[in-house]
Amino acid sequence: MGLDVIKKNAAKARFAGTPANIAHIGYGVAVKAGAPKPDVSTPNALKATLLKAQSIAMFPGSAAGAYVQKTFERLGIAEQIKDKLRVQTTTGAIPQAVAKGEAELGVFLTNVLIAPGVELAGPFPGDLQQDLVFVGAVAADSKNAAAAKAFLDYLKTPEAVSVFKAKGVTAG
Repeated sequence: MGLDVIKKNAAKARFAGTPANIAHIGYGVAVKAGAPKPDVSTPNALKATLLKAQSIAMFPGSAAGAYVQKTFERLGIAEQIKDKLRVQTTTGAIPQAVAKGEAELGVFLTNVLIAPGVELAGPFPGDLQQDLVFVGAVAADSKNAAAAKAFLDYLKTPEAVSVFKAKGVTAG
């Protein structure tokens, strides 16, 4: 999605200069730290992993959670795994439930799944993956355009990129 949203004329008029992708995050599957990592490398492997799991932590109350639900539907397993779902009240509760052993798998955006006590088993495979893209631009009516541009430039530096990476976010 990313830049598609701000390509519309009404949106473009609100920015000075050209908006750019700053970072993106994909979806993935996490397991308790030290647990064997299941195969999620293909749609069929992900499907088998989800069907085999005893429990799956997720947070459906967001656009990202809705996408996870849609992925279950695309795999044709939404009904089959319904009783395995451990619905969490916040996104941060997903990795906590996995770390505590309350859920075997956690499924959500990878940056949420990078947390103490859990390890990423892998990203959603192939065309099941969809990136959440963060776009930056200076507002046309900015009272401090130079500072806004300096901040956006900083987000592209090696220092900022290393912070993004440590938090499970891909720069650019």
